[in-house]
Amino acid sequence: MKTIGKVIGLAAFLIATATGAAHGPGEMVIVLNSGDGTVSIVDPATRKEVKRIPVGKEPHHLMATPDNKELIVANAASNDLVFLDPKSGEILRRVPNISDPYQIGYSPDKKWFVSVSNRLDRVDIYTADFKLAKRIPTGKVPSHVAFTADSTIAFVTVQESNEFIAIDLATQKEIWKLPTGKQPAGIWMTPDDRHLLIGITGESHVEVYDWRAKKQVKKMLTGLGAHNFVARGDGRHVFLSNRMANSISMIDQQSLEVKETFNVPGGPDCMEVTKDGKQLWTTTRWIRMLTVVDLESKKVVQQIPVGKSPHGLFFLSHAPRQ
Repeated sequence: MKTIGKVIGLAAFLIATATGAAHGPGEMVIVLNSGDGTVSIVDPATRKEVKRIPVGKEPHHLMATPDNKELIVANAASNDLVFLDPKSGEILRRVPNISDPYQIGYSPDKKWFVSVSNRLDRVDIYTADFKLAKRIPTGKVPSHVAFTADSTIAFVTVQESNEFIAIDLATQKEIWKLPTGKQPAGIWMTPDDRHLLIGITGESHVEVYDWRAKKQVKKMLTGLGAHNFVARGDGRHVFLSNRMANSISMIDQQSLEVKETFNVPGGPDCMEVTKDGKQLWTTTRWIRMLTVVDLESKKVVQQIPVGKSPHGLFFLSHAPRQ
């Protein structure tokens, strides 16, 4: 009996070691539960939630600071930013009076911090130390942001106005806008800084724009609810979540073609890819789960219970962002 117990214990240890191998020692997976104002801390080795921390009202998106020492959580309804330890998820500090931060982003030169105010129909431009420089009114429900490589322009999708806008960061002024399909959301700049990809959440495709020529050049059919992007990490491919189709598509950023689409039930939304490129983790908003996908088989290998309406997702040992 002791021998059998030892074998079972060893098997459990090997499974835990393998599942956690894609992450650094002691590193946690951090999930924003926008529906209940908490952060779920998930141990990637055991694939279980170990803690749930209240952070504020409606935490939707998050990103690391440029030095990677802190993780910023944007609390849209609490009007503040909460800074977490990016490894453990513990709260470090809070920056108040950041009005309706829904989606956030630093310009590549780290000079500007852009906050997209989804509820208040505007984009707020802050300096890197969070001093407000300008508030720019937009159409209805601005959503996601992307930047040119030289940090001169920020692009913001505007969901309910079916358009995206270009903002000159030096002058903090809108300089042009273009119409899109229904409910544009995620927006992604290709590594060559040539094309913008926009997920058309109200339809089933990605629109490709030559932003210098200010024109759409292609549509790529993906799946209903085409929504958000994350880099594969190989410098060539990007993943797109199709929330209503319950699938994820992989897009070749050079040929501008959909290479494959695989099933992920529960409304996949924000994603991360492990540094070794073997796993894709995604929040699945409709079923309160964090979902793990094996990228070799393109199969869901586990779904982990978290909080209500899980949205943003982060872990430190992620794949490169291009």
